[in-house]
Amino acid sequence: MKKKFGIIGNPIKHSLSPTLHNYWFRKYGIDADYSIIDVEENGLPGVIDMIRNKDLFGINITLPFKQKIVPYLDILVNDAQITSSVNTVYLNDKDLLVGENSDVFGLQAAYLKEVDNISKKKALVMGAGGVSPSVILSLQKSGVRDISIINRTLEKCMFLKKKFNNLTIIEWSKIKDEVKNFDIIINATSLGLKNGEDFDFDFDSVKQSLIYIDTIYNPLETKTLKNLKDKDIKVFNGLEMFIYQGQKSFYLWNKINPEIDQKLIELLISKLK
Repeated sequence: MKKKFGIIGNPIKHSLSPTLHNYWFRKYGIDADYSIIDVEENGLPGVIDMIRNKDLFGINITLPFKQKIVPYLDILVNDAQITSSVNTVYLNDKDLLVGENSDVFGLQAAYLKEVDNISKKKALVMGAGGVSPSVILSLQKSGVRDISIINRTLEKCMFLKKKFNNLTIIEWSKIKDEVKNFDIIINATSLGLKNGEDFDFDFDSVKQSLIYIDTIYNPLETKTLKNLKDKDIKVFNGLEMFIYQGQKSFYLWNKINPEIDQKLIELLISKLK
């Protein structure tokens, strides 16, 4: 019987997860299919029932459900336990519904492991939504000690400060003046998404040595990323993070660590053109 996997989120049409996982299923001869599951929040219990009944063997979760899925799960493990943010769900051998987080690994493996003297860097996380706890934990696990967060809604920052008590909160109104103080800036907002809003100011004052990381991969180049790249700032889009988090999810479901080859990268990029 063909195993079924999928991804839930809203909006979800932009997701490359089906392309990624179906490529690996074919490569490793696994009789499985991965698809987009278009669901509203009131449909979450139905998706959970499908996993418990083994009509679905696993799901990925993207915005806005990374935290909203948690009450429906039996246990959170590893990074999901720390962040209370889940992007991978599966049944374990005791038929318990497990929530795991592969975003933390994705960010570390894609970008942070390459940063020299990272413990001495000052990092700014922009946004306090679903992926932000994973970004903060990834920075901490990589050795960054000085982390600030900025978000339009201050209450969400306060929630994260309770979870990660060494965070410095910056008011959104001060963002233009503050960006010059950081060595690493990570965009964990939805600003820049294809057909969506972008930042309404230029990052003109940033350090020339800045490392700018965008968690967005569609488009591959947001307006902000392109502007910084044109100024010879070191920039990264979210594609590699996306691939690495998918690699870990695939392993959790199939106990195979899939290869990230050039053919796969070219396939994903072609879907974004």
